[in-house]
Amino acid sequence: MSRNLKGIFCGAISAASYGTNPLFALPLFAAGIGVQSVLFYRYSVALLIYFLILKFIKKSSLKISLKDILPLLILACLFCSSSITLFNAFRYIESGIACTILFIYPILVALIMNIFYKEKITKTTIAALTLTTIGILLLYNGNLNQSLNKTGLMFIFASALSYALYIVAVKKIKSVDKIPTGKMTFYVMLFSLPIYIYNLKFLTQLQMIDNPMLWLNVLGLAIFPTIISIETTNIAIKLIGSTFTAILGALEPLTAIFFGVLLFGETMTTKIIIGVVAIIVGVTLIILRKTKV
Repeated sequence: MSRNLKGIFCGAISAASYGTNPLFALPLFAAGIGVQSVLFYRYSVALLIYFLILKFIKKSSLKISLKDILPLLILACLFCSSSITLFNAFRYIESGIACTILFIYPILVALIMNIFYKEKITKTTIAALTLTTIGILLLYNGNLNQSLNKTGLMFIFASALSYALYIVAVKKIKSVDKIPTGKMTFYVMLFSLPIYIYNLKFLTQLQMIDNPMLWLNVLGLAIFPTIISIETTNIAIKLIGSTFTAILGALEPLTAIFFGVLLFGETMTTKIIIGVVAIIVGVTLIILRKTKV
């Protein structure tokens, strides 16, 4: 498999796996487990599993030099900031519209790469961004004309900007680019964990889980939208670049739509079908461009 094809494959896997968030998170929220507790369980379990994978299956070294600590901390802070600000936005704006507006992050990635790194924004990129953005808007079933809380909008923009900067940083910080993907993924999760611990008042506000089925949901959260998604995102960024990886992220809501219709009885409307087609066409443009000989 060529470098570009591998990058596209990883970008698609990353988006699809991240789209399983509702599948595993909704049962936990329905059981009364708060957002901060869910985030702590998600990343602490993911960290433990990934440590065992790296140590005993991949037999990878986890040693890092002192010069690697600062860039990895920066990545962890950006990644963690994106999650926390998004969940804070949910306090002010309905989650559906918050996640819809969040998709400005590929546009931010393209702008950052163009302004600071002189990456040309091609006609193909513009067309792909336009189609995927229209598709995302069509997938939203609520009222986009409703009055939006300014504080909520600030949180959403902060979340989108944090994630955009994370995607750019993985590619453009030279010392990070030299760190093996597995090791980088592990330390991004490790350095993020203290922030979640702090938000739970050093675990004094952590809600206990005593239901085996809920633990299966925690396990699903740890594996699919966390370990698999973060690692494949990092691989894709290194192989095909920040902008194209961000655009492939448009596949993420398609997974949520799939599980929503299959498991939660959501309706597949004409508008949603058009939105899905627009996203697929937009992503296909990127795939054709990256695989063009």
